[in-house]
Amino acid sequence: MKKIELDIVALSHSVTQSHNYAVVLGEKNGKRRLPIVIGGFEAQAIAVAMERMTPNRPLTHDLFKKTLQTFGIELKEVLINNLLDGIFYARLVCDQNGEEVEIDSRTSDALALAVRLKCPIFTFEFILEAAGVVLEEEEGAETATEAGEEEGAEEGDRPLDQYNAAALEKLLQEALAQENYERAAEIRDELNRRRGTES
Repeated sequence: MKKIELDIVALSHSVTQSHNYAVVLGEKNGKRRLPIVIGGFEAQAIAVAMERMTPNRPLTHDLFKKTLQTFGIELKEVLINNLLDGIFYARLVCDQNGEEVEIDSRTSDALALAVRLKCPIFTFEFILEAAGVVLEEEEGAETATEAGEEEGAEEGDRPLDQYNAAALEKLLQEALAQENYERAAEIRDELNRRRGTES
């Protein structure tokens, strides 16, 4: 399967769940975004590395980085290789003495290591198809806002299962325009649930 390279483009605080964050991966040379909801500790581990902060004592991911380097193991890439029941799965693709070794990992841990070791992040097309969202132009976002007003209720007034598919698509674009990636992930999951029910 062809791999698609991603970059970390944002780390945003959850508006609806105070202890959750969304790490947003962007398709290189593309408009698709892959929002992944993570916990506060996981977000902190990624943010510390992105901001190049040096804690007094090494965090778990810093310790793992040092261990890999000490034993001559190179982290070649992080691969987000599966999505099951809304949970993302990842693997660390390592090189030890010319031999490729893959290690199962939580996606948030894999991303925290990728930032520290400056290795590329990849996923597959089927994951972007299932969970990715497309960032549209500014005018598309305005249309989504106007459409929400025409529905007669502001975003968040009703549970997602009370919106039709077209309204959900518009809410999705509105959430993306506002960079509310955690909300966008919820809407995307509701749309995917409906598609799964229809098939």
